[in-house]
Amino acid sequence: MRPESPARSRAARPEPVPPPVGGVLWTVAGDVRALLILPAALTMQVAHPAVGAGVDDHSVFRTDPWGRGERSLRSLQLWIYGGERAAEEGRRLRALHKEIQGTDARGRRYHALDPSYYAWVHATGYPVYRHGLSYLARPLTEAQERQLYAEWLQVGRVLGIHDRDMPQSIEEFWPYYRRVLDEELEATAVVRELIATDAPVPAPDRGPLPVRLALAALWPLLRGPFLRTRAFLTVGLMPPEARAAIGLEWSPDQERRLRRLARVVRTVVPVLPERLRYLPLAREARANARRGEPQRRA
Repeated sequence: MRPESPARSRAARPEPVPPPVGGVLWTVAGDVRALLILPAALTMQVAHPAVGAGVDDHSVFRTDPWGRGERSLRSLQLWIYGGERAAEEGRRLRALHKEIQGTDARGRRYHALDPSYYAWVHATGYPVYRHGLSYLARPLTEAQERQLYAEWLQVGRVLGIHDRDMPQSIEEFWPYYRRVLDEELEATAVVRELIATDAPVPAPDRGPLPVRLALAALWPLLRGPFLRTRAFLTVGLMPPEARAAIGLEWSPDQERRLRRLARVVRTVVPVLPERLRYLPLAREARANARRGEPQRRA
């Protein structure tokens, strides 16, 4: 019998599917509070020297920070709310990262799709969501933590991460996580830039023209407060053990300020109308789910 071709084998393999409607990620990933949580995950990712070098060498985060942020957020939303578009987005991301390679600050060759680096980038989402939700929403129960991790593994499959490259349970995850914290993470150049309060970030260039013009005019006054707030939330909503591994300072006074802010967020966000509480792809998916419709392809 003739062996099955790799292309035919891949075609016969079922497509990975996003997490279920009504699950933990479905509930939290499209909530606007995710915008406050995710910068901590990004900073943990680039604290790995290989990942930081890839971003430093190949990303447009300096020249087009707002566009990069918008594209990254849309991509993440597609993994969870995209239906059949989720697997397409996973393939697009892998193709995009195929040529990203170089040498990190420790003199090691890196490739963006190296399983250990690609898995770490994905893995950061679980502890950051778990920690951030305890401040901005409510602490997850043990059952919800396990469900969140199972759903995050499901998202990893959408991104093309093999099960052999990710811990398959919470019990396996924490030793892996602590090992990376202890052996790999450091305050890379990109980490320092992401939490700098004097970075040359350009004025926002997204949204309606009158808003963009107003922000451009006011940006010399707004840039400093924006960067200080970004740094405060990034460091504050990072799990303490990751913060310590990277060497980021955090004082008791800052912790008290964060908790006061979190109380306001927990009070205000749940009573917002859906158009303000949820990001666009999440709103669309939620509306489709209520009507019993599948997610759109485009």
